[in-house]
Amino acid sequence: MPGEWKSVPAERLGEVTETSGSETPPQQLLEAIGNLAEFHREHEKYYSQAPLRQSVEVQAASRVLKALAGRWSAVVPAAHPAGSPFAGAEDLNAPGLVAESGVLFMEGEGEPAEMKRLRRDLGTLADDVEQTGEWLAAAMEQAWQVAGALGAYPVLADLFGERHRIIANDWQSASQQTLVGRLLRRALDLVAEIDFSPEALRADLAGERRNAAYLYSASELIDRAADLLAESATLVHDNERRWRVFGRRVNELIAAADDSG
Repeated sequence: MPGEWKSVPAERLGEVTETSGSETPPQQLLEAIGNLAEFHREHEKYYSQAPLRQSVEVQAASRVLKALAGRWSAVVPAAHPAGSPFAGAEDLNAPGLVAESGVLFMEGEGEPAEMKRLRRDLGTLADDVEQTGEWLAAAMEQAWQVAGALGAYPVLADLFGERHRIIANDWQSASQQTLVGRLLRRALDLVAEIDFSPEALRADLAGERRNAAYLYSASELIDRAADLLAESATLVHDNERRWRVFGRRVNELIAAADDSG
């Protein structure tokens, strides 16, 4: 949500507050606040939906890992694999998973291309949400200072709760986004412990079956990341009415200032 309060730095707002001596913010400040209420309300409409889509995608990745973990927890390794390098590995492929996800283990291949893509996509998402979380946390730090300075204007007194709740929701969302990135990265670290070549997978099936444990643990971290993405969207969605109330009051004050001018 770039641009939070950037048009009115906290230092400048403090100067205006100290020198105004008025119950109503000056026209320039009202217009800046009105702009924020309009465009950040629109911006947050996107961020109340995008994490939900991401959550579904992340859950799909978790289902892939769980399906493989379930298969590799119980299946008996093939004693005589098919001779063709393009033949599907009967023991390594989970029932129904190929059609759902495209993940296909073949006798002459290593890690399936679809598995590599799954890992790459999770890594990209981890980068994105960490950057978003870090930026949003910094923006809310500034927004908190600005909102406090607005306390000098009694005409906005009944809106302080709404504005601070918006900031609190966004701040909490920022923390969740950052944690999602950490969870996804740790899940990828666990998956990276697995050698996905058929030979190595069958050796594990004939031994301690640690690969299934790694996949189950990774999927649990990914599940929590999916939950947090959904919670993040819910927090931002909660702001919609609050922005509407806040923006309506600011617009009324701007109109009153125009009439008096």
